[in-house]
Amino acid sequence: MRRYGSAVLLLLVGGAVLRISLFSELYLRYVQPALRPYLVVSGGLLALLGVVAAVRAMSHGEHDHEEEVEGDHGHEDEADEDHHGHSHARGPRIAWLLTLPALALLLFPPPALGSYSASREEAQRAAQGVGTFAALPAGNPLDISVAQYSSRAIYDTGHSLKGRTLRMTGFVTHGSNGTWYLTRLLVTCCAADATISKVEIRGDEADGAPQTDSWVTVTGTWVPKGKLGTDGAWPPVLKATVVKQVKEPADPYDKR
Repeated sequence: MRRYGSAVLLLLVGGAVLRISLFSELYLRYVQPALRPYLVVSGGLLALLGVVAAVRAMSHGEHDHEEEVEGDHGHEDEADEDHHGHSHARGPRIAWLLTLPALALLLFPPPALGSYSASREEAQRAAQGVGTFAALPAGNPLDISVAQYSSRAIYDTGHSLKGRTLRMTGFVTHGSNGTWYLTRLLVTCCAADATISKVEIRGDEADGAPQTDSWVTVTGTWVPKGKLGTDGAWPPVLKATVVKQVKEPADPYDKR
C-alpha cells in the first residue's frame, strides 16, 4: 500500500482543489474570482499526476510479482529478490499525515474569514485621501459596498452620501456597550491579504443586535462623524431604517 502513497496524496489534493473551484464556488472563500482558471488547471494537473503515479505503482507491483515467481531457484536468487523487493523507497509512515489536510479540504472546506479575522485586523484606511468623489448613481435605495460607503464617509469633501438612502450587506461584529457593526473583508488576491471595512449601525432598527457572524442587509442614511480624513471619522456611522437577515453570499468578500 505504501507504494501508492504519493498517488493518493496527489489525487486528494487535486480532487479538493477541483471540488472548490470547478464543481462549486467555494474557492471564493479564499481567492478572487479571477484566479479560478488557475485553480482548475492546477487541480486537474495534480489529479492527472496522481493517476499516472497510481498506474506506475501498479505496474511496478506486477513486475515485482513476476520476479517473485521466476526467482524461486535458490538462496542466492532469493537474497537478490529480497534486496530488490525492499529497494523501493517507502518513506516514513508519518508522511501519511500529509493526507489529513487534503482530506479535510475535500470533505470539510474551511469557511470564509469572519469576525475573528476582523477583530485581529487593524483598521485599514482607503488610500485616496480627502477630496471630492464622483457622483453616486441613481437609485433609492442605492446598493453600495461597505468599503465604498466607508471611503466616502471618511474622505469625501463633497458629502455625496448626504440625503441618500443606502443599502449594504455584510456580516455582524460587535463592539463594546452594545455597539455592533456591519463588516466586510476585502481581498486583493487571496484571504491572506484581507483588510477590513466596517460601519457602525445605529437607530431604532439597530436595537437587539444580530448574532455575531450572521449576514444582514442594512438600509439607512449616512450620519456624519468626526473630521474628514481623521481617526475620529472612523468607523463611519449609518442610521438604520431596515435590518434584514440574509444568507451568506457566494462571494463573501467586498469590492471597492
